[in-house]
Amino acid sequence: MKKIAFILSTLFFCTAFTTLHYYPIDGYEHTGIKRLKRLELIKSGEINDGTKLLPGALKSYMDIELKLLPKKNDSVHCYLKVDEDFQKDINNLFKGLDRSYSLSVLDISDINHVRYAHRNQTAGYQPGSVGKIAVLVGLFNQLAKICPNDFEKRLDLLRNKSVKAGVWGLTDEHTVPIFNIDTKKLVKRQVIASDVFTLFEWADHMMSVSNNGAASILWREVLLMQAFGEKYPDLTEEEALVYFKTTPKKELTDIGNDVVNLPLRELGITHDEWRLGSFFTRGANTYVGDKGGSIGTTQGLMKFLIQLEQGNVVDTASSLEMKRLMYMTDRRIRYAQSPVLKEAAVYFKSGSLYKCDRSKGEACGKYMGNVSNFMNSVAIVEHPDNCNYIVVLMTNVLRKNSATDHMMLAASIDKVIRK
Repeated sequence: MKKIAFILSTLFFCTAFTTLHYYPIDGYEHTGIKRLKRLELIKSGEINDGTKLLPGALKSYMDIELKLLPKKNDSVHCYLKVDEDFQKDINNLFKGLDRSYSLSVLDISDINHVRYAHRNQTAGYQPGSVGKIAVLVGLFNQLAKICPNDFEKRLDLLRNKSVKAGVWGLTDEHTVPIFNIDTKKLVKRQVIASDVFTLFEWADHMMSVSNNGAASILWREVLLMQAFGEKYPDLTEEEALVYFKTTPKKELTDIGNDVVNLPLRELGITHDEWRLGSFFTRGANTYVGDKGGSIGTTQGLMKFLIQLEQGNVVDTASSLEMKRLMYMTDRRIRYAQSPVLKEAAVYFKSGSLYKCDRSKGEACGKYMGNVSNFMNSVAIVEHPDNCNYIVVLMTNVLRKNSATDHMMLAASIDKVIRK
């Protein structure tokens, strides 16, 4: 693959995120997320609209478990020691490719003999929608502060606290699924300011269809949880609006930045390994500014995923619930679209961001930026035969839609691990 020069001038900027569906299909009673009820009805045959559910998407939420929980007290650094033979096999996958590809991969099929390999693991990339995982961590961190000794109360808050979108949910072209349980009709449309969903539904919109508005709305609520603490469950929309209008923007920016980044620091993930610096919609910038920029590395994200599997992200119950929210239950794309993963359960987040300079007349388009062209995939893969592994793949290959690269690498990595 030819190395392409990085062009500095930027005349066009566009972010692009993915359309996926997460959380175990039978999770409606657990969460109140109406989208899941539709999938239940499809699985039972009551709805037949042509939607096909992959074998790997049919796990019950009670079947999902944390694979490294027996190793809860192990240092994360124990898992980041390179296995030389495994490393050689991984290196062979990238022969002829430049440093636009970064990877961290951990085979946890045998948790007593794990294997780790990497490529450019400290290189920084714009994480795109992968950064939304940090909002999810911030959410569960704040829930633990509000209800420190009762996880069921945290779930009750997620299920029962409804909030309106407002300007925070605007300026995102991506749609959210709205399912009417009574009529069994599904509508997909953009978020509007008057939309009201529960915290669980906003979290699902953020993860399942990677809606930017949902991410900003949920981040807003995490900020409010920090500001109001135990008073948050009864906080009204009017009180929240007064708070945002009367609090200095710098103070709001600092709090907003802290609530999603400090939990990562507590996990031993450094500022340069993974951070989130800006909300996902322009509407949010009415009240909160940007700070510090966003960056991700495969090493930083691997540190997070290891500790998620250990049950060490906030606590065991929170880690498990976050893993459920990453579980893919419908259409798969990019890395997760590989046919070799059809039977596997995949816990996944993808993100992309690209920039184009059209001044020289070069071809440039969606997912094919000629200034930058970030495409990132994080995945926990669990095959039925107990072949289990964690992958973080980040690329910046200019002028090329890297979705096919990610899918092909998924097949190659799977083959190496099975070897």
